[in-house]
Amino acid sequence: QEQLVESGGGSVLAGESLTLSCIASQSVFSVAAMGWYRAIPGKQRDMVAAITSGGRINYADSAKGRFIISRNDAKNSVDLQMNSLAPEHTAVYYCHALVPTADHRTLSYWGQGTQVTVSS
Repeated sequence: QEQLVESGGGSVLAGESLTLSCIASQSVFSVAAMGWYRAIPGKQRDMVAAITSGGRINYADSAKGRFIISRNDAKNSVDLQMNSLAPEHTAVYYCHALVPTADHRTLSYWGQGTQVTVSS
């Protein structure tokens, strides 16, 4: 079972920045599409940003122009830089890895979640 280790959550004031980081094993990271999702109580978990192993990036509309996702191949990590945070960004953020298998299926792994709280 793959473990995704997240770090970087916390409490900040509106307008400040946070960077979330997620480390995976090298065998997973090298082939996986990595992403960040967020969960708000009472709502489904939504994608914030994702990046493929080839570097193709996809952002949720709410993240465009404010958040930046990047891969660090040397550290097997994916980072989410969150700028100009606002109270509506308060959520639990989860790291996700989507791994292709040899038989053309995919395996899905989740981190434990990290809380981000933004106060006005």
